[in-house]
Amino acid sequence: MKWVSFNFVTNAKCHARLNSAQGLKASRARLLAVLDVQICSFTRPNSKKMGSVSRSSVAPRPLVKIEPTEELSFSDLAHDDTPLSGSLVASNIKVESVIEPTLYQLYEFADEITYTPENALHEGLGMVKTLKIGIEKLELGSSKLRKDVWLREVDSLVNQVSPTTMIAVCGATGAGKSSTINALLDVDVVPTSGMRACTSVVTEISYHTAPTINADVLFLSEAEWREEIVILLDDIKAEGSNLKRTTDLHGDSEVAWYKVHAVYPSITLPQLVDMTADQMLAYNTNIVRILILGHYKEDISRRFKPETTGAEEKEDHDTALWPLIRQVNIQCNAWALSTGAILVDLPGVADVNPARNRIAKDYMKKCNCIWILAPITRAVDDKTARGIYFNSTLVPQFQCFRNRSSWLTVVLNGNYDAHTITFIATKCDDITCSEVITALDLDDDPALEKINNCIVSCMDETAELNLEKADAELQAEVIDGRLKRLQAVIQQCQEDKIALANGTMLMPHQTTPSVGKKRKNTRSKESGPAKRLKSSTFGQDSEDDTSDSDMDVDDARGGQKSVEEEQEKEDMQHDDGIEDEPEEEVTVKVLDAKIDDTHKSIKAAFQELDNARKAQMKIKDTLDDLMRKEMEARREESTFCSLKRSEFSRNALKEDFRVGLKLFDDATAEERDPEAFDPTQNLRNYDEVDLEVFTCSSRDYVRITGRIERDGDPSCFSDIADTEIPALQQWCHQLAIGNQHRAAKQFHLQLKMFANSVRAYTDGIRDATVADSKALREKWESVEGGQGLALYDVGMKADHFDIPGLKGFKSAMNNTPRIKMDPYGEPTGITPRLVKDFGACVERCVSDLQGLFHDGLEDKCRAGAVKAAQGAVQCVDEFAESMHWNTYRATLRRHGSWHRDLNVELLTPFTRNIASSWSTLFESDLFTPLSSAVTECVKKLLADVEVSAAAELKERACARSSDSQEEVHLALGKIIKVVEGALVREQKEISRCLAPHVQTELVDGYDRATGQRGKGSVARQKTVFRDYVNTHGHVVFDGGAEVLLGRLSAAAEAVGTALNESLRELAEKVEVSISVLWEGIPDDLRVRSQVIQTVSQMLAQLDMWSQAAEKVSLAS
Repeated sequence: MKWVSFNFVTNAKCHARLNSAQGLKASRARLLAVLDVQICSFTRPNSKKMGSVSRSSVAPRPLVKIEPTEELSFSDLAHDDTPLSGSLVASNIKVESVIEPTLYQLYEFADEITYTPENALHEGLGMVKTLKIGIEKLELGSSKLRKDVWLREVDSLVNQVSPTTMIAVCGATGAGKSSTINALLDVDVVPTSGMRACTSVVTEISYHTAPTINADVLFLSEAEWREEIVILLDDIKAEGSNLKRTTDLHGDSEVAWYKVHAVYPSITLPQLVDMTADQMLAYNTNIVRILILGHYKEDISRRFKPETTGAEEKEDHDTALWPLIRQVNIQCNAWALSTGAILVDLPGVADVNPARNRIAKDYMKKCNCIWILAPITRAVDDKTARGIYFNSTLVPQFQCFRNRSSWLTVVLNGNYDAHTITFIATKCDDITCSEVITALDLDDDPALEKINNCIVSCMDETAELNLEKADAELQAEVIDGRLKRLQAVIQQCQEDKIALANGTMLMPHQTTPSVGKKRKNTRSKESGPAKRLKSSTFGQDSEDDTSDSDMDVDDARGGQKSVEEEQEKEDMQHDDGIEDEPEEEVTVKVLDAKIDDTHKSIKAAFQELDNARKAQMKIKDTLDDLMRKEMEARREESTFCSLKRSEFSRNALKEDFRVGLKLFDDATAEERDPEAFDPTQNLRNYDEVDLEVFTCSSRDYVRITGRIERDGDPSCFSDIADTEIPALQQWCHQLAIGNQHRAAKQFHLQLKMFANSVRAYTDGIRDATVADSKALREKWESVEGGQGLALYDVGMKADHFDIPGLKGFKSAMNNTPRIKMDPYGEPTGITPRLVKDFGACVERCVSDLQGLFHDGLEDKCRAGAVKAAQGAVQCVDEFAESMHWNTYRATLRRHGSWHRDLNVELLTPFTRNIASSWSTLFESDLFTPLSSAVTECVKKLLADVEVSAAAELKERACARSSDSQEEVHLALGKIIKVVEGALVREQKEISRCLAPHVQTELVDGYDRATGQRGKGSVARQKTVFRDYVNTHGHVVFDGGAEVLLGRLSAAAEAVGTALNESLRELAEKVEVSISVLWEGIPDDLRVRSQVIQTVSQMLAQLDMWSQAAEKVSLAS
């Protein structure tokens, strides 16, 4: 048993002032209650680590052992100089307490910790929950403010979300985005198609710890689907509401038909002529119910149906839901995403639905990193990296950026870093070696020569073995034919024996050589004279086997003779020998001898045939080995050529990117400030720019890992590392880990300060009199008895005061105001003072922001509106002439936003005019003056508290002041960071509000132009819209300037509101930190000792985690 002991020893003075006999009696009762605790034992595990336990396993009461060494005695002393002590006043009391089981692992040394940001955050969360359990047991008395602040701090820590890094995966249709994502995640989460585009909506893929793949499919609203149906029907119908001919259904009209047919499969094409959007919605009420439902969560492998744009019609009549999908959110357990990376698979084609288009554009603009995918052949041939920013053919997703400034501001945040852009060359297993060898001049490469020598050697050996195989097959056939003839000879001999036995004449047989005429047998088998026949080849068969075999092989090698030729040759040899042989009398004895000789020949032939077949099998096995060896060599050649091509492509892409970045920087600088632009000056060190490039083969990676068996063997790579998918997985994991490290460090620092604050309260204040503490309380406590402040919404009037930043403060009990007032009726105390001071700082900050917006942008906006109005007509004319009339008409139907956005192009002079000022304004440090002013307010207040403290409290007040300033520094940093992030997001939204404004203002013009029908309608459409823009241009763009400036002013006001709320909480936090100087310590000795030990242990663990993090940082 191991005990952690706390000794509380005093000299017969109680820990709190006992003002009366009743107070003495109450204190005695509380102490006796403490002594009445069961003596418990707690055995610490022998292991160095204590595993985390569930909350339910935490003991409901602390494990405390109290050993009274003397009889307790109390004195009823009633003097104002009685010290407030953090020690229990009893004579020689020994309190031994044991820490309860924790919700995090315990380590004895920092070296035992395997540090990762995920582990640090997870264990830190366990510490917070453990600390919360202890806090909930503390009796905070009437200090509701402390309860509120502490619980708010706990909630802030518990609810902290791990930072994420959003990665936009971009590329044209067929670039291999979905296949690469599936390989990266080691699971098929997005649909792929080898024949047509199948990713139609934005698909967000994030991490979760569960082994399942969860999909949350979000649907369009009913209004959004109705709006899309109107456009689809217009695409399908010709002028005059007539149906387009089937042969005219191509492009947009074809896509429109298949979308409608997918959702409403029973509606035929002719039926659509007279149908409206409302009629189609009413046609299938189930569709409306799905749209009202909004989304569903289910296994993606069973229900999610990807979009297809091919010309094949559905064979069944089931309704497909893919046209109704707005977005898909997928969660899977993929290691590459475990550090907080979120992949966003963006559609490779434009979408007719404005909602989906808007979602895709928003994702493109709020992403942290961009991955650009292209097939490796196209990546190098098209100088992709050089024009990477505005190559909308390669990256259709870049169409959402108006110009270079838009890209630089939105995507790169004004700067390029090594993590922002990643280029992935796909389909590296698709290779033609001869083309690569010629293009890269690899003929003389020693490694390639070695591979080619191996291939040639295999081919030569294969050719030679094929000849041997043919000879062996021919020999086996010859032997097989001989066996058949020998078996026929035996059969003839048997028949001759029967004939002799029957006394019949011997008949010539087809299997025997010609024997001339035969005499009739007139004698019996036993006594008749022997019949004579012309000698046959019976006796020569066995003798000639070897020579015939050798001859056959020689002939096969020389001329590849057929089996029939060999047999004919053999028969002719036998016929030649027969003419010179004397006739021999045929007897049973002779026939038996011939049969015996033939059996011997058959046995030898069978042995020879067996040897020939063994030789065949050996040759076949050797050929199979050679074939495998040649295939491996050819795969090695493909791997070699692919890796060489990848190396060349990687270097070419990097260099092209440097050149492109230089051109991009120069064009942007000239666009921002033409007069100051100097093309001879480099804006950055381009030699240090190193584009991250991966050359991947997702197909071979899947084949090597064997995830899909039916795909067969890899076609190019045999080493999984050569596919570069593992490297890409590591890169994805690494991209987000930096944010995780910073978040873990910030989390532990905030937790450490909070734990110190709790320990300061539980330790109490020693050597301070009641009078001194009471004086501080009267001067600095903001509410009676420590009750918390209730702040109502800004704008509600208080009953007793009306101060900016303090409107609506009330007591939380019975709605009765408990705020302390000074003689002038003003709120007094730390929180009201700081809230008032902070409010003045925020007011100045908001005013400064609005002044910056006005001075820096108003004149530029006005001038930009004039330029946009002057160039609008020319822009409209060029837009109309740059596309087919049908595409122009489709763009008008969609109010200017289709494959290109006319509204955005009309704004180009406006945005170009404000780009430089806009970037300069929002790239500047807007909140440093506010941070300095708030810090100064806190310092001044803490200095006043120190001055007002009695001599016995000076040192303690100074210590609490120092701790409070650290807490303020950390909290203020978080507040400013949050506000800066909110302002960045708001300014992005404001910059996007111009195009919708222009579109709204031009709706009437779009509709008027669209309404033109009949002969000459195309020319009239162009004229009508051109005249409308010419007439209303100034109003449209001047209104855009007003909208922009108004939104900026409102953004400043919103920032002020957010700052007031956050700084009010900061003021309360400062008061809680300082209130330790006058608040008493908790009365429950058991809980107090337990919390002290818990906090001490937690702080020790946090120190070890900091050491482990430092080691990892130094190692990396």
